Amino acid sequence: MSPNRMVKKLSRLLKVSWREQPTRFDIEAMQANVRRIGLVIRVRWILVGALAMFSVLASSAYAAEYPWGTLWPNMVVPAVALALVLVYNTFYQLNYRRMGNIAIFGHAQLLLDAAVVTVLVYYSGGVHSWFWAMYSLFVLEAAFILPKRRDAWFIAGAGAVLAGCVTWGEYLGVLPHVEMPYVPDPLNQDFTFVSVRYLWQVTVMAGTATIATLMMSVIREREAELAASSIVDDTTGLYDRRYFLRALGSEVLRAEHHGRTPHVLLVDIDRFGEFNRILGLELGDEMLRQVASSVVAALGNGSEHTSNVASRYGGEEFALLLAERSDGGMPTVQDALNLAEGLRVAVEELRLHDAGVTLSIGVASYPENGSSADTLLDSADHALNEAKTVGGNAVRVGD
Repeated sequence: MSPNRMVKKLSRLLKVSWREQPTRFDIEAMQANVRRIGLVIRVRWILVGALAMFSVLASSAYAAEYPWGTLWPNMVVPAVALALVLVYNTFYQLNYRRMGNIAIFGHAQLLLDAAVVTVLVYYSGGVHSWFWAMYSLFVLEAAFILPKRRDAWFIAGAGAVLAGCVTWGEYLGVLPHVEMPYVPDPLNQDFTFVSVRYLWQVTVMAGTATIATLMMSVIREREAELAASSIVDDTTGLYDRRYFLRALGSEVLRAEHHGRTPHVLLVDIDRFGEFNRILGLELGDEMLRQVASSVVAALGNGSEHTSNVASRYGGEEFALLLAERSDGGMPTVQDALNLAEGLRVAVEELRLHDAGVTLSIGVASYPENGSSADTLLDSADHALNEAKTVGGNAVRVGD
């Protein structure tokens, strides 16, 4: 395998969504993942505060019956571990927006958390410690912020291994047992107790991973349904104006960084009010659906698999974003004109009750006609008005 291919393969493994030129779907997935990581970072600050408060209260309670000289050796290393949490969580707080799209970024913070908890488990009684339950919190976080279901199982497995290192390390005498108040020490050498206790820990972590992945699957499916229902026009089944504007903004950013050449087509049905007045609103809606079908066919039905978008822009107006050819290449101005002319001809041949409509189409290309979403839309709108001025059923290009 060549070094270049190895680098690309490694990049695919590390990143949540990777392409040499990421699509808007990749960008939106990355942005959503970054928001989730930010939420987990905020939750970690709360957990650190809760642990600190618990440590102070528990130490005060123990100190009422046990001398500080017995307690403080058990507290030094956990205190250092919590200080480490403060350091790396600060690092994550400052960098998660820039690095949140890297999958290993999320894995690393959860593994660091698990390592810190392992230190707490060991210095709070090992097999007797209460802190092992925190591994389950990290499994929940993994299901929430990591992109694949197996990631939650990976964190659950890591927690089980780390807990096992302490439990069985003490049992086998590899790790010296740390004595704690109120703990019957001989139990850490009882095989049955250690086995049952560790089996229970593994069972809880596996159960947490199962429940978390199932619940997050349902939540993400529901999120996708809500997103689809809020961005799709009921009459035509095309994306709505809001989604088109968001997609266009993402595509312009992509063009700025990767030399892409997106094109905007604004399409208006000529004299559609007259069509509705003569044939009625029901046939008017049917004609909108027919035109929408022609738009999708002309665009190549690629809006779900490429960065191309077909949308109902408002009323009898449609907007198209042409960002990729069917072969994955970058479209040219001529490709955009061919698309517009093909759509114009296809709609001209539509008939409902022997009545038809025509289209006026304005085309704008990046960067010739605009270097931002607003300037591209303004240029396409100006071209559309020119097409209507000459009587409609025409295609014009922006200045």
